[in-house]
Amino acid sequence: MGDMTNSDFYSKNQRNESSHGGEFGCTMEELRSLMELRGTEAVVKIKETYGDTEAICRRLKTSPVEGLPGTAPDLEKRKQIFGQNFIPPKKPKTFLQLVWEALQDVTLIILEIAAIISLGLSFYHPPGESNEAKQQDGAAAMEMQPLKSAEGGDADDKKKANMHKKEKSVLQGKLTKLAVQIGKAGLVMSAITVIILVLYFTVDTFVVNKKPWLPECTPVYVQYFVKFFIIGVTVLVVAVPEGLPLAVTISLAYSVKKMMKDNNLVRHLDACETMGNATAICSDKTGTLTTNRMTVVQAYVGDVHYKEIPDPSSINDKTMELLVNAIAINSAYTTKILPPEKEGALPRQVGNKTECGLLGLVLDLKQDYEPVRTQVPEEKLYKVYTFNSVRKSMSTVIRLPDESFRMYSKGASEIVLKKCCKILSGAGEPRVFRPRDRDEMVKKVIEPMACDGLRTICVAYRDFPSSPEPDWDNENDILNDLTCICVVGIEDPVRPEVPEAIRKCQRAGITVRMVTGDNINTARAIAIKCGIIHPGEDFLCLEGKEFNRRIRNEKGEIEQERIDKIWPKLRVLARSSPTDKHTLVKGIIDSTHTEQRQVVAVTGDGTNDGPALKKADVGFAMGIAGTDVAKEASDIILTDDNFSSIVKAVMWGRNVYDSISKFLQFQLTVNVVAVIVAFTGACITQDSPLKAVQMLWVNLIMDTFASLALATEPPTETLLLRKPYGRNKPLISRTMMKNILGHAVYQLTLIFTLLFVGEKMFQIDSGRNAPLHSPPSEHYTIIFNTFVMMQLFNEINARKIHGERNVFDGIFRNPIFCTIVLGTFAIQIVIVQFGGKPFSCSPLQLDQWMWCIFIGLGELVWGQVIATIPTSRLKFLKEAGRLTQKEEIPEEELNEDVEEIDHAERELRRGQILWFRGLNRIQTQIRVVKAFRSSLYEGLEKPESRTSIHNFMAHPEFRIEDSQPHIPLIDDTDLEEDAALKQNSSPPSSLNKNNSAIDSGINLTTDTSKSATSSSPGSPIHSLETSL
Repeated sequence: MGDMTNSDFYSKNQRNESSHGGEFGCTMEELRSLMELRGTEAVVKIKETYGDTEAICRRLKTSPVEGLPGTAPDLEKRKQIFGQNFIPPKKPKTFLQLVWEALQDVTLIILEIAAIISLGLSFYHPPGESNEAKQQDGAAAMEMQPLKSAEGGDADDKKKANMHKKEKSVLQGKLTKLAVQIGKAGLVMSAITVIILVLYFTVDTFVVNKKPWLPECTPVYVQYFVKFFIIGVTVLVVAVPEGLPLAVTISLAYSVKKMMKDNNLVRHLDACETMGNATAICSDKTGTLTTNRMTVVQAYVGDVHYKEIPDPSSINDKTMELLVNAIAINSAYTTKILPPEKEGALPRQVGNKTECGLLGLVLDLKQDYEPVRTQVPEEKLYKVYTFNSVRKSMSTVIRLPDESFRMYSKGASEIVLKKCCKILSGAGEPRVFRPRDRDEMVKKVIEPMACDGLRTICVAYRDFPSSPEPDWDNENDILNDLTCICVVGIEDPVRPEVPEAIRKCQRAGITVRMVTGDNINTARAIAIKCGIIHPGEDFLCLEGKEFNRRIRNEKGEIEQERIDKIWPKLRVLARSSPTDKHTLVKGIIDSTHTEQRQVVAVTGDGTNDGPALKKADVGFAMGIAGTDVAKEASDIILTDDNFSSIVKAVMWGRNVYDSISKFLQFQLTVNVVAVIVAFTGACITQDSPLKAVQMLWVNLIMDTFASLALATEPPTETLLLRKPYGRNKPLISRTMMKNILGHAVYQLTLIFTLLFVGEKMFQIDSGRNAPLHSPPSEHYTIIFNTFVMMQLFNEINARKIHGERNVFDGIFRNPIFCTIVLGTFAIQIVIVQFGGKPFSCSPLQLDQWMWCIFIGLGELVWGQVIATIPTSRLKFLKEAGRLTQKEEIPEEELNEDVEEIDHAERELRRGQILWFRGLNRIQTQIRVVKAFRSSLYEGLEKPESRTSIHNFMAHPEFRIEDSQPHIPLIDDTDLEEDAALKQNSSPPSSLNKNNSAIDSGINLTTDTSKSATSSSPGSPIHSLETSL
């Protein structure tokens, strides 16, 4: 009845039911309390209050078979009394709330401060202040505003996208860290710029020229200092990479839109990016790897194994009747075989596909199931034991004309056959079916069927006397002593595109595992057909029971190190329950067996798959076969239930990562050049060669347009030819760093050449040291124009980040890129020729334009020169944007109400943690000494005892989690002792590499139930660097 917390919704209904409840003989309150009961309690309640189910149906004016009458007035009346059947939506956040959340972004905060200072200074009018200073101030302020609004909108989207997971995704974490690092560098550069300008002016004025500080000159000096400060702010603004979040959002939003065409409905934006790092996929079999069109192709009936559908005349009439009744009655009446929609097409299967396969067998045997269902309608079914993952069978009880009962059963052959004590012979008579007969049947019939990739189903029945009536709740007795009618082999063909898709995954470094409820032989056969396993390889195919036996200790507890022995080789998990799937996914994610943490994607369709879908890094729900619960728990919905769509998601995910890297490569080149030009120019010529409004235009090219151009590159198959980047891969690789610095050298060389000797080259007036009110010079316009041309051509270079030579490859497949480059070029012509004083531009001659374009084209040639230099030789280059494991935040440690912890805040916490370290080390050492003292003598007598120092480390009350052994501890002795302990101690019972410790080398975890002094999991003491 919707959201129980919605008080308005319910109070309205309370009023309605009190006045109208009488019309239906029961109120909504009564129905709600009835829904809270389960099993026999509900039956007793119905009998006590209403008599029976028929009576409650009469009161509610409905039919147990037909349902509601469905007339408009009746439905309207029910809506008024009982309310609409929908979940009331959550109250959305207001626009102002979203804006406020967006303004928390670190990059934005820096820009906001700069904008406020700049705006404040623009109102300061000391006597004699010139107009240009005001214009420059306003421009700097104006420069912030569009960026702020662009950022605001994008951060809103980010917030909405990440509403389900408050912690940042891996890519966002790396970007935030990088943005903070660049912001700090920019802040330092701007501070140095201001200091140098102030010192130069002060020394030159008061020391060299020996001018006294006169009170009447104070406003003039202040005016100079304000100008210096504005130049500093300009340097800072240029340095801050405010386009980063915008690029991420554009890339993700574009990818999500395009993924819809590839049958991926993305529910959470960051899932798209995470999928690019996927290292493992745990996939269902039925419907995902196979077509989910079940057909019976083999049968064992009347002591004969038919390799194809038998001729109806070869089956005994009595057996045939039992078989048709068992299939028609013991299946959902909503399951049907309908005529094909188009001529020549296959009949349509509606409902449960396995049951459709069995109904198809009835039709192939020239029989009809409809008359049987008409004779025994659904309301006459006496008792139904529905199929579930525990029973692995379904049974239906009917009452025969002589008042006795008959139960029809069907289910997994090895499970149902164990409950059979008889089998129908060729003459249609039951004969004894002993355990050895069953073993022989398994060997000669079921295993050969399963090895052909068939799902084996056993159909059976049992008769019960009319009196005494059996105890139907005693399932163990009821579902026993069955008589086997037949065993059928159902084929579910592998989707034709799946083997190729799995081959692509394996080539891309992704391990595909099949998790299915099917028989292990069937699962293995399908896995071989799909290419998940190859004959002769070292792999594991396990059943759910064997899997649980191997991963649990004597007490039945799951141990991580036991899972670590299994999962790397496990390829097929058969006869598995949803719990097994969740255990496997959790085990792989929590594993420290590999250098990189595994990123796991999972497919699921049932309600029980919810926990596994939630636990996985990316959960894929089936759009056709999936339940609403599975879809709600998922990150991406496969609208065609097809495995090959998952491969498309991997491709798009990797493309997002590469798009961001392309944008970073481009933007950081511009950043480095613009900052150095502004800094050097200001320090040498007392003014920035690039004016504030020009900087705004460069920022627009850099951020908005470039992110749109580079973040919308379509993916190619080549993305699947490399291994996943991994969670710790730096955003800026050595090759990218080589490109950034290489192009920066080219651009700086040419800009400084133009700045200091440009006027001689072009025979024009120098723009350096121009008076305040002078008109824009051709000299500085050429510098600005050349700078923009170099960025335009470098944008083409930035399309490749792995050292590829052909930067034009596939350029016409991205019309957005071509449009933006040509559009930017056109706008640049307008700005230069007609921009005038607002843009500090003077119109250029055609030959000057040609030189600017020629220098810009040189970027493409220089790009080829840089590509020739082997990156391996440049050892001095450092990578940037790495997210170390200690900075990752495990999902379970952050509930939905916890605010985002970003990198800047984490930096501030380091100081607090240092204070706790000393205290914690002392406490730990005392505990170790006590433990050692108490266990010394016992340890000598019983070396394997629980209290010995050898077992101490694995003791559940006191566990050391060694997540970052390479981080230096406080002294060298710690390292030696730690190594000794690691040799002596057994591995910890559970390791969580994805730890939230900020600066922890070894994490101390204590059991809160055992220790009064232990800390809560969220506290800094909980996971601190300590040593024994």
